[in-house]
This record gives sequence, structure tokens and C-alpha cells, in this order.
Amino acid sequence: MNIFKDKIVIVTGAASGIGRALCEELSRRGAKLVMADRNQSLLEEAASAIKNSRGSAKAVPLDVTDFQAVKKMVDDAVAEHGRLDYIFNNAGMIVFAEARFFEYSDWTNVINTNLFGVVNGVAEAYPVMVKQGFGHIINTASAAGVWPMPGCVSYTASKYGIVGLSHALRIEAEALGVKVSVVCPGFIETPIYEISKMTRIDRAKFKSAFPKAIRSSAEKCSLEILRGVEKNKATIITTGFARTFAFLHRMSPGLVRKLLTTSMIRLRQMKNEK
Repeated sequence: MNIFKDKIVIVTGAASGIGRALCEELSRRGAKLVMADRNQSLLEEAASAIKNSRGSAKAVPLDVTDFQAVKKMVDDAVAEHGRLDYIFNNAGMIVFAEARFFEYSDWTNVINTNLFGVVNGVAEAYPVMVKQGFGHIINTASAAGVWPMPGCVSYTASKYGIVGLSHALRIEAEALGVKVSVVCPGFIETPIYEISKMTRIDRAKFKSAFPKAIRSSAEKCSLEILRGVEKNKATIITTGFARTFAFLHRMSPGLVRKLLTTSMIRLRQMKNEK
């Protein structure tokens, strides 16, 4: 059974990467999409492509750190359709650098976008779903939310926060008819490695450090996510590598710390002076 047909779905971070792949797949399954992103031109291109394929998509330029803007997006969707079935709080960013080289904004920009972007979506959508007695909130964290990822500490902090928020909210929400899941993607081929800030890291060397065997396309990732949503899984970890490494971290966190210490040594070998 197609649980997404004719459902009202909000996706943030919808202009590219996992968000866009989710929108394309949800559209194929008949969902009515509200697509949000702060990159207006890319967002409108993504929404137009879906509409040209006879899908239903509305583009809403949005900075998820702006609660009033998030509130308006959710309120407008409910006013137009009478309900909200799903919200994918997916927008995110990352800074690649050792914490000792961070500017203060490398902390605040990442945490405000990743963690408070999710908080803002939850704060507005959750009461709507509780009132209507149904709905599903899907928050995008990362594999860096289930094991400690060096070289992007502010990102890791934000993603650990999203995992904790989602797991706790799921317990509260269950008796109220609302479902909550958290997505923890592994290494996905998205523009994030091209556009993200890197400090004292050689971008070309960094990108080549992840073998194809452990990476996945955004399209394949979106299919894994939607399978998890269909099953109402609490935690949806995508890619076999990420699931294996998450299991290893649960079984032997000391061993994982040693492995990540080795990866930190490799990261420092990629250093440049910029």
C-alpha cells in the first residue's frame, strides 16, 4: 500500500541532495509537496521539475533558523489543505575543520541551522499533529549522530541533539497518535562536500578519502528513508557501512574511538593553510 498518495508533506532542505531526492520520490508516489529551502533559485528549479512531471509541489523560500517563517509555512499548508501528514525536517549544513580552528560562527551557524532548524519545525508541526490526532515527523540527523565524528564537531553536536530530541519526542508522541523518526544517513553523494566550508583541509584530498564502496547516492538514500518511514522505525540508518559502524560503536565504543583516532591522523595529513 502506498502510504504517501495524496498526503500533505513538507520537506525542508528540498533544493538539492537528500531533500530533493526525497521530494522526487514522494512525488512519484503521489504526495502533495511543500518544498522549502533558502536557495530560492535552486528550489524553484527543483519544484518546477516535479510540476513538469505532473507532480504537486509548492516552493517556499525559507531559512529554517527563522521560526516565524517556519510557522507561516506550516500554518499556510494546514490552511490550504486542512491537515499536515508528514514533515521532513531535513535542512542542514556542516563545517569541516578541527575545533581548534573554528570561528565562533562555525559553532552557531551549524547548530542553529541543524538543531534549531529541526526544533523550529517540531515546535510548529507537532502541536498541529497532536490536535488532528495523526502525523509523522521525520528529522534528519546523521551517522555523526550515532558515533562521534572528529573533524566536524559542531555538526556532530547538532546531530547528537537531533537523535536525542527525536527519541524522546517519539515516546511522548506515541499515545497522542503522532509518529517520530530520526534519519541517520551515512556517506551520501550530495553537493555538501563541494559547497561546505573547510578550514585547513585540502578539499580534493578530503573528497577522495571516501571510497565508493561506502558511499550511496541521494536517490538510494531516499528509498531507504521512505522504507523506514513506512515501517515507522524509530531510527533509520542508511548505507550498510553506517549500520555496521553504528553496531560496532554500540558493541565496542573503545575500538571505534581508536579507529576514529586513526581517521583524525589522516585528516591532519590533508591540511592546507587556508
